[in-house]
Amino acid sequence: MTRLSGNSKHSVRMTVNGRAHEGYAEPRMLLADFLRHELGLYGTHVGCEHGVCGACTVLIDGVPSRSCTQYAVQADGASIETVESLADGDTLNALQAAFRNNHALQCGFCTAGILMSATAFLEETPAPTELQVREMLSGHICRCTGYDGIVRAILEAAGVQAEGKAA
Repeated sequence: MTRLSGNSKHSVRMTVNGRAHEGYAEPRMLLADFLRHELGLYGTHVGCEHGVCGACTVLIDGVPSRSCTQYAVQADGASIETVESLADGDTLNALQAAFRNNHALQCGFCTAGILMSATAFLEETPAPTELQVREMLSGHICRCTGYDGIVRAILEAAGVQAEGKAA
């Protein structure tokens, strides 16, 4: 691993939500902070800053990852998806619409991370059971909803997505 000088900023290039971005980051700048403060993508939230709550989850090369435990310079060259990538303009995707339909968010702080994990989860498990959804959610802390609406929303989105793929 290349050792970087801690007192200077280093060029960081990545593809975020399908668009190439370049910025500068000190070696200690977290990916979450880079996304929020350098790229203006405020959908990624920082909760616990220890990788426990899941609020900062983004997809890095298609894999759900905690952006609060990774440095921006470590993501150089990566493809990253944030919650901003899910909707098409003002049109919510099936998962976001299911969250709205099932009242699966209240304060919304944890929602972005859950949506990103659920996106990757539904790609791998297109017809999940309730137990599988609950196991996936075990990596996220939501203090408002009690998770029932979130589980219903993910199961509903799985049904919508399954119908869309068959059509």
